[in-house]
Amino acid sequence: MVAFGTSGLRGLVVDLTDQVVYVHTRAFLRYLAEIGEFHAGDAMILGGDLRPSTPRMLAAAWAAVLAEGGQPGFAGYLPAPALAFAGLTTGVPSLMVTGSHIPFDRNGIKFNRPHGELMKADEAGILRQDVTVDAALFDAVGALRKLPVLPAADPRWLTLYQQRYQVFFGANSLAGWRLGVYQHSGVARDLLVTLLESLGAEVLPLGRSADFVALDTEALRPEDTVLAQRAVAEHHLDALLTTDGDADRPMIADHEGHWWRGDVLGILTAHALGAHTVVTPVSSNTALELSGFFPEIRRTRIGSPYVIAAMQVALQEGQAPVCGYEANGGFLLGSPITRNGHTLAALPTRDAILPMLTVLTAAKERGVPLANLLADLPPRFTASDRLQNFPTVLSQQYLDAFRSADKVANLAAFSSAFGAIVGDAQHMDLTDGIRVTLAQGGIIHLRPSGNAPELRCYTEADSTEQAETMLCAALRIMDGWRV
Repeated sequence: MVAFGTSGLRGLVVDLTDQVVYVHTRAFLRYLAEIGEFHAGDAMILGGDLRPSTPRMLAAAWAAVLAEGGQPGFAGYLPAPALAFAGLTTGVPSLMVTGSHIPFDRNGIKFNRPHGELMKADEAGILRQDVTVDAALFDAVGALRKLPVLPAADPRWLTLYQQRYQVFFGANSLAGWRLGVYQHSGVARDLLVTLLESLGAEVLPLGRSADFVALDTEALRPEDTVLAQRAVAEHHLDALLTTDGDADRPMIADHEGHWWRGDVLGILTAHALGAHTVVTPVSSNTALELSGFFPEIRRTRIGSPYVIAAMQVALQEGQAPVCGYEANGGFLLGSPITRNGHTLAALPTRDAILPMLTVLTAAKERGVPLANLLADLPPRFTASDRLQNFPTVLSQQYLDAFRSADKVANLAAFSSAFGAIVGDAQHMDLTDGIRVTLAQGGIIHLRPSGNAPELRCYTEADSTEQAETMLCAALRIMDGWRV
C-alpha cells in the first residue's frame, strides 16, 4: 500500500513500482498546473537519498516530468533540505526520493511546491487528479519498458546549500574543535565533513557503510549509544554528529558521548538564534514552556506540514523571528535570521544541519563544552521508542478505547491499562494520538506512526531514569496488544 504519511508519499519498495511513481509524479504536476504553479516547459529539480531503490524511482519520476512537458534537472544524491532550498531559491517545484528514517524495505517521495513544502490540503489535490497512462509503457509488474538514464548531477544545488551555512557561521567559527562525523549511509555524510572543515573544525569521519542504515533519531539502537560513547573517548572528540538517511533529522552527541534528544536540541537552537515565536508538535519536551525563553509558543499535531502551517499563521500576524522544530530534531526556519552582519534566509522545511551548527558555535562562542548548554534548561527529560511491525489498524483499535466522548471514562480506562506501572491519568490531550499527563507529573504519549506500521511511545519526566523506566513499562503493555 502506498499512501501519504506525516510528510510525503510512503510505501514498501515492492509497491513503489515505476508505474506508481510515474502516476503520482504526473498527478503532482497536474495539481500544480491546476493552481497555476506549473506550465509546459517549466523546470523541476529531482534528488534522492542513498537507499538502493532510490535511483530507479528517480528515473521513473524523470520520465513522468518529461511526459507532462516539464524540464527535469538532477541535483544528485543530497540532503532533502538542500533540494528544498534549491527549489525555493529558484521558484521551481522539486521532488526528493527518500524514505527518510523508515525501515530499509520502504521508500517514499517528498514533493515540494515552488515556494514551500507540500501541505496536507495539497495531498488531496494530488490524489484527485485523473492520470491515465499508456499501458504499453509498462510491463506486467509495472516496470517501465524504457527507463531513462539519469544525467550527471548538477553540483550547484549542493554547493548553494553548503555556502548558506559557510557564509552565515563564518570560516573560523569552529576553529579548535575536534568533531566526529558518523557517516553510515546518510546522504549528508560527505557534506558534513566538508562543511565542518570549512568552518575551521578538525573532522574525523567514522562508520561509513556501503549498506543502507535506517537511522531513526527517535528510536536509537543500543549500538548507536555504544558507538557515541566509544568514539568520543577513543578519538577525544568535542562532539559527534550524524543525520538520518536524508539529513532532515539530526543527531549530535556531546563530549561525554550522550546523544541529545531532538526536542532539547530544538529549544537550544531556537534560543541561540533569538527566536520570538516557536512552533513544535505536542510530543516535544515541555522544557520549552518551562524555560521562559520565548514570548510565543504554539503546539501542533505531529508532522512538518502542521508546523509549517502554524509558522505561516504567526508570520501573517506579524511575529518574527519564527521557527519550528520536531521531537526528531528537524529544525524549520520560518523567517530570516540576521547575525554578525549576515542574514540566513528562511528554510521552512526540516533541516538537520542548522541546529547542529548552531549549538556547536554557541558553545564555542561561550568557551564551554557542548554539554554545558544543557544547564540552561529546566530538568525535564524525554524518552521514545516504537513497536515495529505493529499494524496501524490495531493501533487505532486500542487507542480508541481511550478517546470516547466521555473524558472521565477515558482517563479511567487509561489508568486501568497503565496506572499500575506509570501512575493514574490526570489529563488527556487528543491533538495527535493519546497524550496523558500523570498525577505524579510525568507524561506518556502513544501514537501510530504516519509513515510505517509502528506504534510509537514518548515519555517525559523529571529525570532520565524515570522517563526510560516509564517508556520500557509502557512498551511491555503495548506489546501485549499484538494479536
